[in-house]
Amino acid sequence: MMPATEPTPLSPSASERPAEGGLRGSNQAGIRAHNERLVLSILRRQGALAKSDIARITGLSAQTVSVIMRALEADGLLIRGEPVRGRIGQPSVPMSLNPEGAFFFGLKIGRRSVDLVLTDFLGRITAQRRQTYRYPTHDAVVDFVARALPEMIAALPPPLRARVGGLGIAMPFQLWNWAQYLGAPQAEMDDWRNRDIQAEIAAFSPVPVYVRNDATAACGAELVFGTGERPKDFLYFFIAYFIGGGLVLNGQLFTGRTGNAGALGSMPVPGPDGAMRQLISVASMASLETYLSEAGLSSDALWDTPPDWTMPEAILDRWLTEVAAGLAHATLAAASVVDVEAALIDGWMPPEVRARLVERTRRALARLDVAGIEPPPIREGSVGAQARSLGAASIPLSQRYLVDQNAFLKEG
Repeated sequence: MMPATEPTPLSPSASERPAEGGLRGSNQAGIRAHNERLVLSILRRQGALAKSDIARITGLSAQTVSVIMRALEADGLLIRGEPVRGRIGQPSVPMSLNPEGAFFFGLKIGRRSVDLVLTDFLGRITAQRRQTYRYPTHDAVVDFVARALPEMIAALPPPLRARVGGLGIAMPFQLWNWAQYLGAPQAEMDDWRNRDIQAEIAAFSPVPVYVRNDATAACGAELVFGTGERPKDFLYFFIAYFIGGGLVLNGQLFTGRTGNAGALGSMPVPGPDGAMRQLISVASMASLETYLSEAGLSSDALWDTPPDWTMPEAILDRWLTEVAAGLAHATLAAASVVDVEAALIDGWMPPEVRARLVERTRRALARLDVAGIEPPPIREGSVGAQARSLGAASIPLSQRYLVDQNAFLKEG
């Protein structure tokens, strides 16, 4: 039975020099909090492990690992699995993250909708509220959160309410610059320039509030919650109403001086007519919405949850061709500056559409002149349409319970 008390927040990771292959744990009592974060990070990445496995991976002594894991279990952050028998000595007991160990809110502010999700410690969405609009206004978003946040907390069983660890916000930066693209009054959009959304929500939120660029947050979701093989260096494209992106270097989300590094949507690429323009005008769902409107069709289904893209094949085919060409040029341009292992493509779209887009982008990249450049493989992202919301929730999770991705050792 999980304790009803709030889990103890882990202090920021202690500063250590990386050993060969990554950071190791330390047996010094003064950095126990760092070691606790390290254990939680390894279990998140690799799944259930026995104490002996943790000791081998981290270099910590068996006694130190036992103390750490007993403390994390007492805090309700870990749960025991069934003993594994058949070996010499005592059976090993795999330990894994407790889904109810902590909860986090993720707020995605989009150009057509706002979503508030509640995730468990594994990153699974346990509750969600959504509101659509013609364009995002500051008052509409704050009012939405003021209503939805207390409702979602109240819906949790009382023992779990104290386990909500924070609220992350994923939103486009400089929203006021998009008024003309959204068909929104400039005066209303200027509220985003003159008011502080983080401070206004923090004024009534019972948990800490964090903010990150929406596409960068989606990239963070791939790092924290992604499945399958995760390269240490990759480009990340997320396609929604507008396209955005992120950059991961050496297993770490690279946000840059202003927090807007990896703004791949601003990259110049050839448009369908050959004229140079920003990727955002070539590879976004905004153009798909325009094509549907020009054909006299509603675009409302594009924003459904989950997204439903029932439309004439000719329209979808045109859009996929244009987006793939833009992504191929942007990938090649980025690869000439940063030598990444892969380019990942994800977005607010059905998985089957994403698979088609990835394949077309591969073919489009193969047609370009790559002399002097080793183009990265094009792969699908693994999080999907909810990557921005999950990325927002991953911000407080990472702040409280994870070490950076460079802290993992290579086994062997």
